[in-house]
Amino acid sequence: MLSSIRAVSSRTPSSVLRLAIASRASSTWSNVPQGPPTHSRNSTNTLPGITEAFKANTFTNKVNLGVGAYRDDAGKPYVLPSVRTAEKRLIFKELDKEYAGITGTPAFTKAAATLAYSASSPVLDNIAITQSISGTGALRIGGAFLERFYPHSKTIYVPSPSWANHAAIFKDSRLDVKQYRYYNKETIGLDIDGLLADIKNAPPRSVFLLHACAHNPTGVDPTPEQWRTISDVVKNGGHFAFFDMAYQGFASGDTDKDAYAVRYFVEQGHQIALCQSFAKNMGLYGERVGAFSLLAASAEEKKRLDSQIKILVRPLYSNPPIGGARIATEILNDPELNTQWLSEVKGMADRIIAMRDALKGGLEECGSKLKWDHITSQIGMFCYTGLRPEQVDELANKYSIYGTRDGRISVAGLTSGNVKYVAESIHNVTKN
Repeated sequence: MLSSIRAVSSRTPSSVLRLAIASRASSTWSNVPQGPPTHSRNSTNTLPGITEAFKANTFTNKVNLGVGAYRDDAGKPYVLPSVRTAEKRLIFKELDKEYAGITGTPAFTKAAATLAYSASSPVLDNIAITQSISGTGALRIGGAFLERFYPHSKTIYVPSPSWANHAAIFKDSRLDVKQYRYYNKETIGLDIDGLLADIKNAPPRSVFLLHACAHNPTGVDPTPEQWRTISDVVKNGGHFAFFDMAYQGFASGDTDKDAYAVRYFVEQGHQIALCQSFAKNMGLYGERVGAFSLLAASAEEKKRLDSQIKILVRPLYSNPPIGGARIATEILNDPELNTQWLSEVKGMADRIIAMRDALKGGLEECGSKLKWDHITSQIGMFCYTGLRPEQVDELANKYSIYGTRDGRISVAGLTSGNVKYVAESIHNVTKN
């Protein structure tokens, strides 16, 4: 042994270097390529780069309109008072830290289903539901379920544009992802004719992903009348409606209004899938609280769906975290706290609506000759402004206002203190 140690120590530095190089060259992972930058839930192109540029900027009045989370009127992260109250109550209860079941906490999933489908819905007993790791986890479970069990198609149609992670999730679920027309750049609104034509022309029994409210990233939603027409066309094609509802209550301030599309489709006999998130409407971003549900045709079918959802979830993450679900359960099931939460959700939505009004008004006060009605007709956290990439670049380089190059801004980044400056700056880059 001693002689072998001496032999190693007698090697020259160059021979050691050659051995190290050879070792690296033969690494198990030497063929793994460098991947592109990953994006957060609300990114449409280069949000990480925007954030870094914003942080590096020393200008006092800089504005980050790329942020994908709610901010208060001081531009700070906001924890809902109802969430704080729920947390204190949970501490006082001194609950255990035992595992939840595979499909989560029953009190939470029951409350989540009631919030989405309504307490008076006749289908509540036929909802197969599981707690998920926020909306992203719900989508992943849904994609896996479709790939394994949907008998008619392995293709899912997503709107153009859509949240970037939609395509990634469904591709990783081994589904073929295609797009249907949604946003009209010329009108900065909904391309309802293109949307309906693409649904009509899709192969029968295709799967269509639908944003229930506050379409991400455009903020453009169908009207109730348009939703009714979409429902008819989906039904005529025998298509399957897969809803992503990440912003219930956060869009309009009314949880019932924001669930209109989901409830109407159910009333019309669609057997939908639904993904829910409590990141935005409860501010539980890092708690990762969500739910995935399927509408069964009978109690017996629900039992079978539940069994297969458990089989899918078990090897993914075994069972979901309990902390955030307990907070949501406390809020949803306590009448007084629920009323408080609904008021707070409305307050967040109202602040965003007020910022839309202020931005549009500010542009008009600047004397802009362009039409900005889309700012207030769109809904939710995001707004497609219609700005061109070079105009977005000028906003960043000249005025230290940061957004994505497709013209999307997060209205939550606007405050009563910066909205006038933002309006003046947008006017300056669009007036020629």
